[in-house]
Amino acid sequence: MDDTIAVVTGVSRGVGRAVAHRFAEEGAHVVGCARSTDALDELAADANELDGEITTQRADVRDEYDVERLCETAANVGEIGLVVANAGVYHGPAGETPLADESYTAFDDHLRTNARGVFATVREAVPHLADDARVLVPTGAIAREAQAGFGSYAVSKAAAEALVRGFATELDHSVGLLDLGQVATDLAGEAGRDPADIAEMFVWAATEADGEDLDGSVLDLRAWRQATR
Repeated sequence: MDDTIAVVTGVSRGVGRAVAHRFAEEGAHVVGCARSTDALDELAADANELDGEITTQRADVRDEYDVERLCETAANVGEIGLVVANAGVYHGPAGETPLADESYTAFDDHLRTNARGVFATVREAVPHLADDARVLVPTGAIAREAQAGFGSYAVSKAAAEALVRGFATELDHSVGLLDLGQVATDLAGEAGRDPADIAEMFVWAATEADGEDLDGSVLDLRAWRQATR
């Protein structure tokens, strides 16, 4: 990943932070965003001990102009080789937000962040992508298999998957989904895999996974393990 320019959204914590850190360890120049400037400062400070670089910029994926500026910052370094549209929100305790009880505000923000945010991230990156660039979007089984209690969060993840399939059909780049299973994060709860371990899956998807297998598809933990065992 030496000198690869990687745009990663939602790097303030959890999976996004772990992926940004791991990509930089592999020699990439990460351009990462989040809404928390304090968390961005901490992440940028960590980069001093890594082989690559981390450039941080405050951006809210719900604002397309923020995302446009983020991608322009990356493009000023070079062509974008990787995009990880990771930023996401979940309003309420995971698994305890049934649709019939959800507020319209929560519904709208889930869609704006988790679906429209993916759309904005990929759309604004497209003019700056290298020919062999890849786009990775994390997802989960709830996007395809209904489970009670996940409400409009599940709806937003299903919409994000539909966006990925659409972009994969229309773009000459590999655009795919990574089903991470359950990860221990502030968003999903304490149960699950360590984000640092899951970051290895992103490195594999970015560098070793077959581009045709990735494009428009969902690569899950089993695919990763089978390919790397």
